[in-house]
Amino acid sequence: MTKSNKWKAILAESRVNYFTMNKIINDPVHGFIHTKFDIILDLINHTFFQRLRNIAQLGLTNYVYPGANHSRFHHALGAFHLMQEAINNLREKGVQITEQEEAAACIAILLHDIGHGPFSHTLEHSILKGISHEEISLYLMKNLNLEFNGKLTLAIEMFQNRYERKFFFQLISSQLDVDRLDYLSRDSFFTGVKEGKVNVDRILKMLQVKDNQLVVEEKGALSIESYLIARKIMYWQVYIHKTVLSVEQMLVQLFKRIEDLKSENKFIIAHNSLDFFLKNNQLLALNEEVIDAFIKISDSDVWHLLKQLQSSDDKILNFLSNAIINRKLLKSKSSVDSFENKYNIKEGFESKYLIFQQKIDLTTYSNNDGIMILKKNGDIQSLHDYSIENGFGMAASKNSKYYLFYPEGSIEFTH
Repeated sequence: MTKSNKWKAILAESRVNYFTMNKIINDPVHGFIHTKFDIILDLINHTFFQRLRNIAQLGLTNYVYPGANHSRFHHALGAFHLMQEAINNLREKGVQITEQEEAAACIAILLHDIGHGPFSHTLEHSILKGISHEEISLYLMKNLNLEFNGKLTLAIEMFQNRYERKFFFQLISSQLDVDRLDYLSRDSFFTGVKEGKVNVDRILKMLQVKDNQLVVEEKGALSIESYLIARKIMYWQVYIHKTVLSVEQMLVQLFKRIEDLKSENKFIIAHNSLDFFLKNNQLLALNEEVIDAFIKISDSDVWHLLKQLQSSDDKILNFLSNAIINRKLLKSKSSVDSFENKYNIKEGFESKYLIFQQKIDLTTYSNNDGIMILKKNGDIQSLHDYSIENGFGMAASKNSKYYLFYPEGSIEFTH
């Protein structure tokens, strides 16, 4: 069957198998979230998804913004809701979308973060090295597909950008997807950073599909500018706040210290769910044993580990665990230039895990695969070019900054 015939066959599918009694979830950000597919409720109630209740959406950001205690569970439900809204709006504009396609897109976005581990992005490469949360999400989705007798096949195609109607993937993962629209709105709400609030309703109303790609109607261009500005504010004020970076990098350094001690057979600790990863001395590949161990761990297991390490004989683990728990964080200094050869470490200070430089990418928008504007004359133009042409203020340049972390009083600057 050709790709074209394949989606025409999908278009002709009956709606009967997808509807159920309407269930309502009360969300603090979007209000009432309605579900109309049996499989969505089944997936929400599945162990793989329920574990997201115990995975922090923003890692350790609550060290700066005490209200930032929302979970990946909250976010996944919100993104699912916005996918439904986006599809409803596209249908009103004449875009043909079947119930099967809608269900698949909703499943894909609902499960897009199912592979996150403790503290989300913070420890993404500290527990399972070299394996991204997207890879774990895909692995879990394939397992669920077996369990649900192939009902996730189309969702997986969309998630992997293998479905011919590319705008579905763009709704799931792009520079203007429902994932970003939800987490910006949600993170702004729970941190209290009102400058990060996004006009989600208007942006969804301005979406259109042309030539099989997601575009924004010209009259919505300023709303997209506002969205990008809000995203930049959230990055600078929340996601890469210097104190957030400090505590998160301290946690990463603690796991690096554990890794080094493991290689020397010097790390011995009785934990619980983290044991499998703390005791394993080799890079792990995704398989049933690894996944079974992974889905059992959450933020609470890391907190348990930190409490145990407070009395560790290893002075680095002892220092870092106590510093994180008691919020005695490393100081930081930032610069557009590297700090290499610009400071001296004072005598008596451990440098390997406590004094280190980190380069942070500050890019919040890229022209590559950028947002496209559908002009009134029917032409499509990149947002970057449209903004320049119309005198808008969008900054699309890539930039970065160096951060140096160190204990107070441990270094002296030479320049």
